[in-house]
Amino acid sequence: LELTLSSDAISGMSPPNTPIKFEVKLSNGGNQIATGVLNWSGKSTTTSLPPIPEMPTKAEAGKTKSFTHTITMPKAGFLEMVCEFKQSGVEKPIRQTLRIGCNPDKLTSPLTRQPDFDDFWERAIQELKAVPPAFESEERLDLSDDRIQVFEVSMRSHDQIRVRGWLEVPRNATTALPAVIRVPGYGQNMKAIGQCDDMIVFSFNPRGHGNSQQDVPGQPNNFWIRGLDTPQTYYYRGSYLDCIRAVDFIATRKDVDQDKIAVWGGSQGGGFAFATAALDPRVDLCVADIPFLCDWIDYFRLTHWPEMDEWIADQPHRSWQSTLRTLSYFDTMNLADRIHCPTLMSVGLQDSVCPPTTCFHTFNRIPGEKNFRVYPNKRHGLGKEHYAWVWAQIRQAFVISE
Repeated sequence: LELTLSSDAISGMSPPNTPIKFEVKLSNGGNQIATGVLNWSGKSTTTSLPPIPEMPTKAEAGKTKSFTHTITMPKAGFLEMVCEFKQSGVEKPIRQTLRIGCNPDKLTSPLTRQPDFDDFWERAIQELKAVPPAFESEERLDLSDDRIQVFEVSMRSHDQIRVRGWLEVPRNATTALPAVIRVPGYGQNMKAIGQCDDMIVFSFNPRGHGNSQQDVPGQPNNFWIRGLDTPQTYYYRGSYLDCIRAVDFIATRKDVDQDKIAVWGGSQGGGFAFATAALDPRVDLCVADIPFLCDWIDYFRLTHWPEMDEWIADQPHRSWQSTLRTLSYFDTMNLADRIHCPTLMSVGLQDSVCPPTTCFHTFNRIPGEKNFRVYPNKRHGLGKEHYAWVWAQIRQAFVISE
């Protein structure tokens, strides 16, 4: 037996108080009629929306049979429809879920900033400025070609940590070019991409990532619990500052148009993009895909990670309250009102790793020019077509003819 669930919501979105029809196809590849109970239910991924009560009905299918269920969403939010078929005489039911949305750009969640939030980041940035960057660039002839020169760049960041990245400079440039700083997902190794003749690309690895593991190891892959006891020691304090140092490096380049600097990342990199644009006004364009590090309280309401539970349970002085307090300093939702450059966010509507609800809680706090794109069937990954589309958006924003 197989269930296929769909809805008539256009691009997965529906206006409020508009009927949304869900259709499930129950396909039977066997030789006997399948009988059992089909049950519809819905759970809100937004606290302001009520759940959809269960609605079980008797059902049977010879080969393929369709069933429908219609609901409305009264206000902005996201809802996950669940359809389950329990076959008579079979212990384990089969189920499918499908998330839909309504006016996501209207969602907000209460800020969790601590009273010293602004002072905390001002002190951190001043500490970074006190560290001489010691920029070094070495051309990698094995990676360069007749179109693009590739350099491995190293620098000193907060706490004297050495971090690195890959700088790509088009050989045919006659004027200063726009620059794109690419930042990594969780544990990702950013590498040179060798595809841009019209932009300078800096694929940057904050501490513990890629070629920036000399002082901070990448393993175990547990960045989000490293130093989490206090805001001063937390991993993301250093890595956010690393991203600012990457902007420092780009700002020294005479071949970069200093009015055309973009920061782009996905997942953790999407959070890095938000944080860098918030903490560094030199960023002219922020691109955040499926962003992590958004609205921690809602994040843990919507997801479950045993690693975090185990970390809290490991020491008696730890609690969810104290952990969330530390995390609040690094919540991009609390930083978002500092983002004044144009911002582009894209999400996968079915993403369970970085639920769209949390992403919009950051995005909707951004006061500057902004746009979003929702992929109705995508999860935590948006595909090659999206990647090409973003490059086109960056070229359009910086008025680069293709």
